[in-house]
Amino acid sequence: MSRPFLKMNGLGNDFVVVEARSAPFAPSADEVRAIADRERGIGCDQIVSIDPSTRADAAVRFWNADGEEVGACGNASRCVGWLLMEASGRDEASFETQAGILTARRAGEKRISVDMGEPGLDWKQIPLEEAMDTRGVELQVGPIDAPLLHTPGCVSMGNPHVVFFVEDAETAPVREVGPMIEHHRLFPEGVNVGFAQIKARDRIRLKVWERGAGLTKACGTGACAALVAAARRGLTDRKATLELDGGDLVIEWRESDGHVIMTGGLELEFTGVLP
Repeated sequence: MSRPFLKMNGLGNDFVVVEARSAPFAPSADEVRAIADRERGIGCDQIVSIDPSTRADAAVRFWNADGEEVGACGNASRCVGWLLMEASGRDEASFETQAGILTARRAGEKRISVDMGEPGLDWKQIPLEEAMDTRGVELQVGPIDAPLLHTPGCVSMGNPHVVFFVEDAETAPVREVGPMIEHHRLFPEGVNVGFAQIKARDRIRLKVWERGAGLTKACGTGACAALVAAARRGLTDRKATLELDGGDLVIEWRESDGHVIMTGGLELEFTGVLP
């Protein structure tokens, strides 16, 4: 059967969103790769399906461009939240993910805040292969006596993140180091790799090599992870603007309940029908 889709993006991090509440959507890894292919398919970083839920307004599933299903995607969560609110006419929506039930709220014209829940900070939650202090794990890149990158922080936002703190994000070796760390033995499920430059107590410049998608214009869960990793080390306050290639996100790690709140914009690019 032909199935309509929406092409959306959050700060340039782009998605094919499929409505699956009336008819199930269960793509194979090959089908996901074909849809995500930028030359022969529709082209996207992730594919998102909106499924029925008995616990929330909808259930949401995410697949990376490489065909693998993943537990969370922050920028896509803003897009889904907006779609659910547009459909219901309300200013709030909840949806079920592998990472738990997330809540989204309107924060302006095509601006959405999503409560991403509490970050996972224990080594088993990331997960790591062995017990380590996730504030700064024993991992370095380059010569032992003069490493290029070292002692990154690790955070789970429903998906695994490692965050290296760098002097200059613009010259960070994202394409060279990203794929190497993504598949490092320390991360049995793979990992998203962030390169964060602290510009001020409330401003971080961030580039992310996304697990299964490569270098993207923005990574919502990556921005959340970078703020948490920086705040844990006292490098920033608990709220900051994250500068990503596709635009800015405001991230707050709330003191009251430990939840991470992500606020940013989104765009609806076009609609179509899956072949």
